[in-house]
Amino acid sequence: MKILLLQLKRIGDLILTTPAVAALRETFPEAQITLVASNECADLLPAIANVEKFFIARRNPRDLALFISIALGTFDYCIDFTRNDRSALLALLSGARRRVVSYRVREQAKTRARAYTDFVGIRMRDMHTIDYHLALLEPLGAHNASTAPRLDLPKVAYEKANALRHHCGMDTEYVLLHVGSARREKLWEPTRWAEVIDHLGQNHGAEIALTSGASPEEQAHIAAIQRHTHEQIVDLSGKTDLLTLAALISQARLLVTVDSAPMHLAAATGTSQVILFGPTNPFHWRPRGTPAVILQGKSGAPVTEFLPVRPRVAMSEISTQAVIGAMESLLSVHAAVQHS
Repeated sequence: MKILLLQLKRIGDLILTTPAVAALRETFPEAQITLVASNECADLLPAIANVEKFFIARRNPRDLALFISIALGTFDYCIDFTRNDRSALLALLSGARRRVVSYRVREQAKTRARAYTDFVGIRMRDMHTIDYHLALLEPLGAHNASTAPRLDLPKVAYEKANALRHHCGMDTEYVLLHVGSARREKLWEPTRWAEVIDHLGQNHGAEIALTSGASPEEQAHIAAIQRHTHEQIVDLSGKTDLLTLAALISQARLLVTVDSAPMHLAAATGTSQVILFGPTNPFHWRPRGTPAVILQGKSGAPVTEFLPVRPRVAMSEISTQAVIGAMESLLSVHAAVQHS
């Protein structure tokens, strides 16, 4: 049996697809599973378990080779987690006897709907993203699956992370702050990050490292944070590939992050984290099953009630004290575990 999976979205979406991949492997242990992912996710693929073959969708003329390979693949099943024109074309080219997608495609794009044979009666906006992905497996009879995301980081990722730590003098426990985002509206104020860093430096023995992307805007954000803090920090922004970042997160005492890919990396590697949500809804994206405190809006208390419809709020509504309180709650648990 040959199964084709189409996940052409972002890094977080791919990580939240791993429970569905594991469920398929559990249901069809002898199947050959092929995954098509976006170019953005290419570096993550060595950590995706239960997949025999990978293809990269690059959105350029090189995709012609991808289309040909899929057309020649003789697949039995195809699951489209993406639901766009490119994934519909790939589903059709696969020739799979069962091609599965959400019923919303049939409602919203009747021409595109002709690429599929099975339409599952679910809407992404009503479900956590992991649950949505798992529900798409129902026509194949995959049930009772674990909802835990999973990454199997290769040895080389840990080697690179350890080499980077050694180069930067990070030889003791550390707290990792992921302060960057490609979306400006997800950035938290530099002065507040600086206050958090100063609190960590004055009250905990761990080293402090910052990560983010290498874009000029994110680098300017890092520079603004450094201007306002009095503590020594290690700037790892733009210095890690995706798997090295995942390994660094897996070894951290705590991750404090805005809603971005590192949140999902921490969830998949079991690292405790504080997550700052603003314009996106944690109902769909929050970690489940790992130590995580979610903050959003003016309330200093962690979010505990998750609703499919939630108003967009500014990141600036999250107070410094709320973040410090959330960190303290998780750091105290970590310390208790270390000394038990």
